[in-house]
Amino acid sequence: MSNRKTADTSPSDQAATVSRRGFLKLAGASSLATAAGSLSSMARAANGTPDGTPEQIHLTWGNDPTREVTVSWASLAQAVKPQVRFGRTGETKTTVPGVQSTYTDGLNGEVVFTYHARLHGLMGDTHYEYEVSADNDSNAAQPFTASFRTAPRGRAPFRWTSYGDLATPNTGWVLSSPQSRFAVHAVERFEPLFHLLNGDLCYANLNPTHQPDVWRDFGNNCQTSAAKRPWMPCPGNHEVEFHNGEQGLSSYLARYTLPENHTRFQGRWYSFRVSSVLFISLDADDVVYQDAAAFVAGPNPLVPAASTGNPPIQPGTSFYIRGYSGGEQTRWLEKTLRHAAEEDEVDWIVVQMHQDALSSSKTGNGSDKGIREAWLPLFDRYGVDLVLCGHDHDYERSYPVRGCNHNKGTDIATGRVVDTLQPRPVAPAAAGATSFDTSHGTIHLILGGGGTSAPLDVYGVDLGTGLPQARIFTRPNRPAPGATAGTFARASADAVEDAIWSAQRDTGTGYGIAVFDHDPGQPGGHTTITMNYYHAPGADQTPTQNYELFETIELKKKRRE
Repeated sequence: MSNRKTADTSPSDQAATVSRRGFLKLAGASSLATAAGSLSSMARAANGTPDGTPEQIHLTWGNDPTREVTVSWASLAQAVKPQVRFGRTGETKTTVPGVQSTYTDGLNGEVVFTYHARLHGLMGDTHYEYEVSADNDSNAAQPFTASFRTAPRGRAPFRWTSYGDLATPNTGWVLSSPQSRFAVHAVERFEPLFHLLNGDLCYANLNPTHQPDVWRDFGNNCQTSAAKRPWMPCPGNHEVEFHNGEQGLSSYLARYTLPENHTRFQGRWYSFRVSSVLFISLDADDVVYQDAAAFVAGPNPLVPAASTGNPPIQPGTSFYIRGYSGGEQTRWLEKTLRHAAEEDEVDWIVVQMHQDALSSSKTGNGSDKGIREAWLPLFDRYGVDLVLCGHDHDYERSYPVRGCNHNKGTDIATGRVVDTLQPRPVAPAAAGATSFDTSHGTIHLILGGGGTSAPLDVYGVDLGTGLPQARIFTRPNRPAPGATAGTFARASADAVEDAIWSAQRDTGTGYGIAVFDHDPGQPGGHTTITMNYYHAPGADQTPTQNYELFETIELKKKRRE
């Protein structure tokens, strides 16, 4: 069965380009689209007839990381009897069948086959070996093999890493870069128990008629790490794709089996606990004002393959999904945080999402009042310690913040005072401080330095106050008519404020990885999380495997008993 559709090379084939604000502009067939399609076709031809050979293999935690891991993968054709065999070294292996999950890409009509095998009844802090195969696996004689370690039981030290905005190393795709390969290698360099991937995984929706191929490149690049340790993602604006499900997340949801949230929106948000750290993953697309998902700028419509039966998408159309859960995600978040506050075995709460509540990026996106309204009051009330984001392709760290100042923003167009809900640093917020008690306030980290080809986002400039400026979205951001007839552009952030909460920014490079080491401490004492941020100097010009230490901070608080 061929997975290359005629729509890929038809006159209506369209390439994607992206502005620094992340909106999508579609034009007629171009050399970029032709090159990307040719590269992918040659790769498929080299593999022979598509079959059930597993690829894009990755791990995720189950509901209990000490006992449950899911192995997920894809194949170019439907697999026959897909399975995982696993066990401890030297022991008889247990066979678990892979459960198939498919979708048909809503733009090019390609059927995508993914598989998931949930491994239950594991022992904590234990190494397991596994192999993935199928009856029609062309490598069945030497199946894919790897190993992983489960989370420890009870309070124990562990390490995790994090970044967002990864993309792929295939430069035929928009916003991809060879640095993506080095970013995956960086995870392996630090050997964490697991990795948090903070949204905008591969940017497939910027390559609309080649979405499955972009996802494939992304998955095979990540496999070198994600097959050895869980990679726990959250959706970003570039996971939202036209004609791919209710929220445009079919590509994402088909590939990841994630902890249960017991709502009808499974996979969009979830939580899990390792040691005394509760991790909460959110979909900020549900609350942000900024509209930055799939978007047709024109001047021509985006025409799906005839096999899909989907109509052309007209210029000026965007896939704006703010409010899609009707508040269910926020209610789930409050319930989860409330239970954590009542649980003596939870010392720390770490939230990951893609978009930012606190970012002073000038040429990127900036901050979003939608997150400040919906979730920051809950973070304050229940004592969230860390919020990890991507979205802006840089590194920025806030002081611990709690509460907000009102009417401290300025409307960019009119100059009038607006309420941006400016986050308030807790006192004392000494410049240069490296140790923080987060029981008094939440630290926000922008970790958008995975592997995209976008240049370093430039930070806001001082407008006479002696402080950097932050751009804020304070109202729904719908597409607005552009200056060129027949095309459309998204509105920019509408307000600015003094970034009194900004403590540290990397102005040298947009690429880096955060490494977190958790020490549970001793009864009656303190517990700590040490964060080392490593950046890749020069990677904005030339991809590099050289990641160097940029800064170290320590979070410290009284251990609960």
